[in-house]
Amino acid sequence: MLAALGTNLSFLYKHRGAVAAPDVDIREPLRSAIDLFRSKWWTIGWLVAAVAFAAHVAALTLLPLSLAQAVLSGGFVLLAVLAERYFGFDLGRRQWIGIVLVAVSLAMLTVTGESSGVRSDYSLVGIILFEGSALILGLMLIFSQRIPRVRAQYGILLGAAAGLCFGASNVAIKALSGDLESGLVGLLSPWTALIVLLAVAAFFASARSLQVGEGVAVIAVTSVAANMSAILAGILVFGDPLGDDTLIVATRVTAFLLVLVAAALMPAPVRAGAAMKETATEAVRSSPRPT
Repeated sequence: MLAALGTNLSFLYKHRGAVAAPDVDIREPLRSAIDLFRSKWWTIGWLVAAVAFAAHVAALTLLPLSLAQAVLSGGFVLLAVLAERYFGFDLGRRQWIGIVLVAVSLAMLTVTGESSGVRSDYSLVGIILFEGSALILGLMLIFSQRIPRVRAQYGILLGAAAGLCFGASNVAIKALSGDLESGLVGLLSPWTALIVLLAVAAFFASARSLQVGEGVAVIAVTSVAANMSAILAGILVFGDPLGDDTLIVATRVTAFLLVLVAAALMPAPVRAGAAMKETATEAVRSSPRPT
């Protein structure tokens, strides 16, 4: 819960800092990073995120991956309260329905939670396939800007790409936690390099998504993509159990599906075609007329 609070608070601070900073350009990563950290609110958000990350890593060493991420997804509720009360966001009915659904799903997961112990053993083939799939899908979302039909929702798509990178990084951290049982020498692992690569990709994708997308919707989609991908990996890669009987399994699966429904409700209902047409109309109106 500490990680959930810190993660969402840091996103709101970073959103405030990102919109005040110059545009992120992946072709100039050093300049973009310096510009972001020159923004006071971005730096504050990043420091809060570092504390949340430490709490998250600690949770991953104590809980099964799927359960830890399910609790982290409860940050939706904290996100709504913080965004509307302290950061000036105005959430609509759709967004509040999404918040309620996440709260319900978190309650269902908590009631059916099992003390099945911490699993750090994993299928090597399974984790390679999962991480590779997450990377490919993330790249597809990043380059989706070239498709005119989805350009109006590019902030949401970038947020989803950042979330996938965060989720894949969490999976690698969980795998690395098993290697650390042999001491700090376990850090000399391919997972360490992958964690750094994914963290850098998530850093820039998340920053740009906060610049071009609607704040709460982007943060929500980023969180859902990160949490749901890690929950899926916990079940498929690390063998986290869904439950011992049919009722518990059905309840937990329903809770996971409710989180997905909530994610679909969070973004504002913007039609890409209508948004692009409006942009084009404004451009025509602002262009000089021939004399």
